Amino acid sequence: MSTIQFDDFLKVELRVGRILSAEPLPQARNPAYILHVDFGPEYGVRKSSAQITAHYSPDNLVGRLVVAVLNFPPKQIGPIMSECLVTGFHDANGAVALCVPDLDVPLGTRLL
Repeated sequence: MSTIQFDDFLKVELRVGRILSAEPLPQARNPAYILHVDFGPEYGVRKSSAQITAHYSPDNLVGRLVVAVLNFPPKQIGPIMSECLVTGFHDANGAVALCVPDLDVPLGTRLL
């Protein structure tokens, strides 16, 4: 594993948001949802494509807090422009489990 400087880590804007809506993205190569995530008044609502269908349904995603990268450039994914990257971990079967705070924190809070 290579090491980085703390300043390198600080370049990544990892912030907390709340999922407002989730809907299937049928045009995706792999099963995915379109998420609308609220990062508070400073960062607003952003869209993301997330391949998290194995563990989550749209109904149980709404209202959840998530951690996302906000400073990647927007990326076209099928019919949507993804504006953030929602983070997660692969489980033993390769499905993604969301990276989430275990307590309620203000929207837009930065991970440090």
